[in-house]
Formats: sequence, C-alpha cells, structure tokens
Amino acid sequence: MPENVSILQLLGPVVLALVVALWVTGLARLLRQYRQADLRRTPDGTLSGLPRQRQTAPDLEAVELTPAERDAFAGLVRQLNDGR
Repeated sequence: MPENVSILQLLGPVVLALVVALWVTGLARLLRQYRQADLRRTPDGTLSGLPRQRQTAPDLEAVELTPAERDAFAGLVRQLNDGR
C-alpha cells in the first residue's frame, strides 16, 4: 500500500464498485418484474385474470305509445317544467 494514499482513498473505488453492482442488480430485477407483468397481459391488452366483458350494449327496447298515452306524457312534462 502506497504511503501517500489514505485508507479512504483506497476504499472509495471499492465502495463505488459495490454501489454500482447493487444498482445494476436492482435495475435488472425491476425490469424483469415489469417484463413478467407484460407477459400476463393478453395480446388485446386486457388482463388475463379478469373475466371477458361484453362488447355490445343490450338491445334498446321501444314501445309505441297510444295517442292518449302521448297526451298524458306531454301533460306530465308540462307539469314538471312548470314546477321549476
């Protein structure tokens, strides 16, 4: 060991190399974790653990009103608008 070099100067590169090795190891584990999370997804982007969702909405139901029912509905709408 050279006489003009302190113990801290000798330990500096060793500690720096250790920190870099730990950082690289942590980064590799993190990237591996995200890669595995991406593999759990199906090709269409949905998660495989969730049940499939219906892609279409239910059919709309329509009922034809009689003229008397239309008049009654129009009267009800007028009453509700007057109440404001």
